[in-house]
Amino acid sequence: MNIAIEHERKRRLNMIMLTLAILLLSLARQSIAADAKIVAEEYWTSKPAAAGPVKLWVYRKFQDDSVKDKPLLFLVHGSSYSGKTMFDLTVPNRADYSFMDHFARLGFDVWTMDHEGYGHSDRTSGLSDIQSGVEDLAAAMTVVKKITGKSKAAFFGQSSGALRAARFANAHPEQVDKLMLDALVWTGKGAPTLAERAKRLPELLKSNVRKVDAKFYSTVFTRDHPGAAEPMMGDVVAEAELKYGDTVPNGTYIDMVTKLPVVDPEKVLCPVLILRAEHDGIATDEDIMGFYAKLPNPDKQMAKIAGLAHTAPLGVNRQRFWHVIHGFLTMPGRVDLAGAAVSTAQPGAH
Repeated sequence: MNIAIEHERKRRLNMIMLTLAILLLSLARQSIAADAKIVAEEYWTSKPAAAGPVKLWVYRKFQDDSVKDKPLLFLVHGSSYSGKTMFDLTVPNRADYSFMDHFARLGFDVWTMDHEGYGHSDRTSGLSDIQSGVEDLAAAMTVVKKITGKSKAAFFGQSSGALRAARFANAHPEQVDKLMLDALVWTGKGAPTLAERAKRLPELLKSNVRKVDAKFYSTVFTRDHPGAAEPMMGDVVAEAELKYGDTVPNGTYIDMVTKLPVVDPEKVLCPVLILRAEHDGIATDEDIMGFYAKLPNPDKQMAKIAGLAHTAPLGVNRQRFWHVIHGFLTMPGRVDLAGAAVSTAQPGAH
């Protein structure tokens, strides 16, 4: 009896020691990750155009650690911000506004770019519309493949960036592993923001660009719901963005009031996450649910997140937003039991 009791005591002690060792190892890894340097790299590529090649800026961030085979995440900006402003913004007295840094620390190799007419990329006479953005992404992916050896990535798109990313998935399904769409619009039916924008169509058609200033960037954060972003964000974004110039291309604005739909959900073959802020007039819930219903891959999710508005990645509740994205990106792969019936409606499942 005493031998059995002693054996049980040793077993429990060993379990406690093993649990403690695992905990200490986890804490050590977290400490190493927190201290690891985030590396930033810039690249250039180009795409052909009638007036000559258009130079495009491509940007990468990753954590400098021992993990070499990091999953790729490509972030696609929208109509009014360049890639670095949207996804790698430095905010005074804040340390956690960079989408790229956040996911680099989570172990991803994170990429973005400036589309034609934005940020560092060439400013041309073109409209930089949705299809132009697809061509930009194709050019950027040649850089990604050259540097990493990989030709497939998870894509995240915000607002018109969601349309660029989804249309890219239509055109190049072999290069899209997973797709995350924030502030998406499909048909535009009943969308308050697009109804207001349509009133400006004659003005938009007069030029390939529109003026932007600090007042404009302030309204981006208040038009749907004041309080979803910190009050200074309009000024911070304006300071970051206006150094590139006081105009941005009109193409995506025009597309969103004259050409929708520009994406065929039935041809998006990969797993999809649709993110929807609580306050966003770019589309109605009904429009987005209609898009979701037509997605063929059974690995699809839709999340509506409280406390956020149109520019969710820069909102006060962005950590909730990132949490949903990380869960989607790290969801365990599907397992099918031997001999079990397997659905055939999953052409892009992994």
